[in-house]
Amino acid sequence: MTQQDTRKGIWMMVATTFIFAMQDGISRHLAGTYNVYLIVMIRYWFFALFVLALAMRAPGGLRGMARVRHPWVQALRGVLLVVEIYVTIVAFVKLGLIDTHSVFISYPLMVVALSGPVLGEKVGWRRWVAVAVGFTGVLIILQPGSGVFSASAAIPLVAALMFAVYALATRYVADKDAAEVSFFWTGIIGAVTATLGGIWFWQPMSAGDWGWMAILCVTAVAGHWLMIKAYEITEASALQPIAYLQLVFAAALGMSVFGDQLRLNVALGAALTVGAGLFTIWRARVRARSS
Repeated sequence: MTQQDTRKGIWMMVATTFIFAMQDGISRHLAGTYNVYLIVMIRYWFFALFVLALAMRAPGGLRGMARVRHPWVQALRGVLLVVEIYVTIVAFVKLGLIDTHSVFISYPLMVVALSGPVLGEKVGWRRWVAVAVGFTGVLIILQPGSGVFSASAAIPLVAALMFAVYALATRYVADKDAAEVSFFWTGIIGAVTATLGGIWFWQPMSAGDWGWMAILCVTAVAGHWLMIKAYEITEASALQPIAYLQLVFAAALGMSVFGDQLRLNVALGAALTVGAGLFTIWRARVRARSS
């Protein structure tokens, strides 16, 4: 049994969110020159090698990892995550890191809102109020009807909805399939999907950008490895709030490197959405303790 170490796990999760924010910056840089399909395909090739290496070291090997109780839902998860990454990278290019992340952080609230009708989970009135407050924050960011709203502003909202469905599907398969099995299927199905989408859009890449691509792939593996290790030694409820740090890191990167601006409505809306998300995490923890 792995020994629990909350402090170490929290620092690992902080490092994970920092790495993921840096990945987003690299993805935005590369997508400014190359097509999204190519970037995601190469990234997933390395991801697939990573999960294959993990599988070969696990009890039961590849055969054990390939044996699942929900194959169609697992396949759906893998495809959905690839498409969500496509959409998110497009949002980075069109809107920047700050605006994209400020809207994307609404996905935990979407999970709460959909967990009732999709999974049959009970959602109390307090969490419904939190969902309403969170989506009020999203509306403040998007400013529909203000004259400055554009269709591209809704792109990260679509990405957030897709990731919320992915999270619900992950929760659905968790009753029969172990987390490492789901992770394996995410990498393999994702690599197949990304290859089918990207192989038709191959572009020559400069030596410098191959360097950035290599960093993107290595950090993807490092980020996922740190996240796995963090969840091994620390309870999920202690780590979930840390995930919001990715917005802070992405905002700092966007302003310092890409010249993004933190508008007042975005800051206010993001604060409401993060606050509502943290409240739902706290309520889930309270319910878990009471039961």
